[in-house]
Amino acid sequence: MAIQEDSVIVTRVSAPNSYGAVVIGGTFDRLHNGHRLFLKAAAELASHRIVVGVCDGPMLNKKQFRDLIQPIERRIHNVEDYIKSIKPELVVQVEPITDPYGPSIVDENLEAIVVSKETLPGGLSVNKKRAERGLSLLKLEVVDLVSDESSGDKLSSTALRKLEADKAQKLDEAHGILKTSDSM
Repeated sequence: MAIQEDSVIVTRVSAPNSYGAVVIGGTFDRLHNGHRLFLKAAAELASHRIVVGVCDGPMLNKKQFRDLIQPIERRIHNVEDYIKSIKPELVVQVEPITDPYGPSIVDENLEAIVVSKETLPGGLSVNKKRAERGLSLLKLEVVDLVSDESSGDKLSSTALRKLEADKAQKLDEAHGILKTSDSM
């Protein structure tokens, strides 16, 4: 039987405190409202512990404007601080991940994984790996992505990094024009 058939996919997020321990993963660069809502949904589902994998190393190789991604320490700190600010009683375990699975395929006490519609295939892949290792399958809690109200596009750190790169380029161009006109 295929893992997709065995996996329980919850498209309407379950009641608060439905699971003892949940897992979530992401880059969490420039923690924005989309991240906050995603993390809040995961934290609300957990009654005891939330495990957050924060992408690092080879997981960042294909990211646009990779050189502008905040350092891993800062991203981990921002995630921890945010979760503690909304649900201080939770045990918060945040760690860097260098593959798509991180602790989700070794932690036997996890009960659910929180994903977006676009990362649902990753959640299914996690369950496949858990099954191969003899671990229980995680419930897949699917959270809708938040759109940028001005454009209707998904909020993304890539868009924020692009804005930063564009701004830096314009400043460089402006400085170039000033240096050129100063030398005349």
